[in-house]
Amino acid sequence: MQAKYSRTLLFVSLLAACMGGKGEPAPPGDSIRVAQTPAGGTAPTVLIVGTSLTAGLGLDPSQAWPAVLQEIIDSAGLALRVVNAGVSGETSAGALRRVDWLLQREPPAAFMLETGGNDGLRGQDPDSLKANILAILARARHLQPSPRLVLFAMEAPPNLGDEYTRRFRAVYPEAAKAAGATLVPFFLAGIAGVDTLNQPDGIHPTARGARLAAEQAWKVLEPLFREIARGIRSR
Repeated sequence: MQAKYSRTLLFVSLLAACMGGKGEPAPPGDSIRVAQTPAGGTAPTVLIVGTSLTAGLGLDPSQAWPAVLQEIIDSAGLALRVVNAGVSGETSAGALRRVDWLLQREPPAAFMLETGGNDGLRGQDPDSLKANILAILARARHLQPSPRLVLFAMEAPPNLGDEYTRRFRAVYPEAAKAAGATLVPFFLAGIAGVDTLNQPDGIHPTARGARLAAEQAWKVLEPLFREIARGIRSR
């Protein structure tokens, strides 16, 4: 019973964090935050499209996980510039609606997608989620030059049943394989549902929680980012 309760708390914490506020997406122009601009501002862009988990709801922008990722990139000596395009409350359909504007604004060297938590919260069909993810990644892949693609795996609430959870979870590895994207496993594992790593509302990561999330994502992203940086230097 305790294990089941802990599992439920973890998922509820994650999905509530994705909702953020009233769940109303901000206009595209309000969703862009550059985590840090290296000297000269000429470094290739890492564009992160996501929900409030990416936006850093309840945190100073400098504490959101994309900003922490920029710190890690800088410490590794890689000339890459992180752009945080997270919007609280956004579903995968919302991300699809605005992705063209984001890609046209500044074509990235790497395109990272964190979406689906709100789809799961609303019980939306995993097949629709998968279609939206594939459409978003296809828009990015068709840029010239084509950016490297990254997809963040999310989890669904257990109250929708084992079958729904299974189908939802399968979306991410299947979509990543079909799109040729690097898959980042659920990066809030061990963070969501932990009181000391979440804000007083119990649903949004603290600065420490966000830092841990960035560090977990970095374990997967480091080889990819180093490869991108090597390719840029060899041109």
